[in-house]
Amino acid sequence: MTTIAASADQRLPFLDGRPKQLLIGGQWADAASGRTFTTANPSTGATIAEIAAADATDVDRAVAAARAAFEGPWSRLTPAQRQGLVWAVADVVEANFEELKFLESVDMGMPIGSAPAAGAEHAVSVLRYFAGFATKLGGDTLPNSMPWEILTYTLRSPVGVVASIIPWNSPINNVLWKLAPVLATGCTMVLKPAEEASLVPLRIGELLAEAGLPDGVVNIVTGPGETVGVALTEHRDVDKVAFTGSTATGQAIVRASAGNLKRLTLELGGKSPDVVFADADLRRAVAGATMGVFMNSGQACTAGTRIFVERPIYQDFIDAASEYAQKLTLGDSLDPGTRIGPVVSETQLDRVTGYLGIGADEGARAVVGGQRAAGGSLDDGYFVEPTIFVDATDDMRVATEEIFGPVACVLPFDTVDEVVQRANATSFGLAGGVWTKDLSKAHTLAHRMKAGTVWVNTYNLFDPAIPFGGHKMSGWGHECGPDALDAYLTTKAVWVRTD
Repeated sequence: MTTIAASADQRLPFLDGRPKQLLIGGQWADAASGRTFTTANPSTGATIAEIAAADATDVDRAVAAARAAFEGPWSRLTPAQRQGLVWAVADVVEANFEELKFLESVDMGMPIGSAPAAGAEHAVSVLRYFAGFATKLGGDTLPNSMPWEILTYTLRSPVGVVASIIPWNSPINNVLWKLAPVLATGCTMVLKPAEEASLVPLRIGELLAEAGLPDGVVNIVTGPGETVGVALTEHRDVDKVAFTGSTATGQAIVRASAGNLKRLTLELGGKSPDVVFADADLRRAVAGATMGVFMNSGQACTAGTRIFVERPIYQDFIDAASEYAQKLTLGDSLDPGTRIGPVVSETQLDRVTGYLGIGADEGARAVVGGQRAAGGSLDDGYFVEPTIFVDATDDMRVATEEIFGPVACVLPFDTVDEVVQRANATSFGLAGGVWTKDLSKAHTLAHRMKAGTVWVNTYNLFDPAIPFGGHKMSGWGHECGPDALDAYLTTKAVWVRTD
């Protein structure tokens, strides 16, 4: 395995050594308790910042600020003014994108040299896409069957205060995907970042002020999920929760939201199938399916961790995928040559390496990887070797449970009906992939696979105009696309007797 040691002692004004505060009502403030927690660079294990640890008192303040903004100056802006502010946010994020990429890399381990799809234009495109809707959120004039002269029409109004709870695996995109529909529809937000990756959201909070966003429209409360997250999801003055994270946490949010029947959108876990047919372009399929698992060290909800390969090319695929994986450069996330960075934390390292042991105990065999990466500069960070298991069966834990690390199971299959059944034999339904030159097979799998997204001869492509969401235990609702707006809007029917 190739390794790179990179210097991580770059400093930016944001990393000035001072504890990071909460953003409430346009003001930066310490947590009411005065407590903080630390965040570490997963490439080195070194502490990089202290961050305010909010509690229920801070959540109350943040929700009150969001409510005041919703019912105050923010609600009085015209759609065109709101659209202009969303464009201004996009511009300021784009102008500071390199700093945000640095923070993302040093805080959660995303390789700074990631593919162009992770660039500024792609990141801010969701803001510009939803900005266009701000002036187009009209209702309808509808016919009715009353015996009098009655005008009936509908109004679409913002739902209110939104609690946005995001994970740590891609903080730039996670913030912007939640922020864009909130601003476009006229809602306000209380953002709760993951403890493991709070720096990007906090820096974006500073940039929102530069863009001219009114105080209280976006508030940021950092801290543990068991206090901050619970307080938000149970809060009687929060109208909607937009959550991305684990299925278990999503289930807890459903229960917590019952108090005031909050609206929910939940983008949850996955154990996605990626199906490679014998007629596929093997070179492209190997690269696409392999990076469909190993990108961001496997820390992606869509990761295609169950790779089903048609039996005639099964061994060829394993040989080529193993060679490909061994050539991936593993190292410090700040080095532009790194392809595989660390997992986010020591806790996540223990989780992933625990599954490596479970796989071996169950009888799966690692043809490449299979253990914590070590040696030189890797010893201080949280690195896991990209791992490919063979001799696995569909019922093994490594083939059924979401690992959230660079771990794939390659499984042989013989027929279309068989692989459809096996691909769908999971409680998850977030995404899937198909590799074939046969259009009939491609469309058959795309129609029969029980997943919210199916990629054909590619993997992990996203666009703000295309809805993204899960089936089954992978969630409710969509992010991106026109469908996403409905979760942030209420419909009111108006009856006017005119005779």
